[in-house]
Amino acid sequence: MEAIAPFDRITVEPGKCGGKPCIRGMRITVRRVLELLSSYPDRGALLSEYPFLESEDLNQALRFAAAAVDDESLGIDRVA
Repeated sequence: MEAIAPFDRITVEPGKCGGKPCIRGMRITVRRVLELLSSYPDRGALLSEYPFLESEDLNQALRFAAAAVDDESLGIDRVA
């Protein structure tokens, strides 16, 4: 069984976005990225509309959500 890579693009900072998981320290939450993924049928269109996001950001947001549903250890580093 292949090990899941750490979530190196998911950050949590107490003073940013209410301490919710964000993408690469930016003010866009994992939840918002998941909402975007559900409303854009084409990833290319999503990435064009949100050029600061990268394909791996989308992949990690999905993996993070799957891990949260399974209640796995999420392996993110909290930033002070």
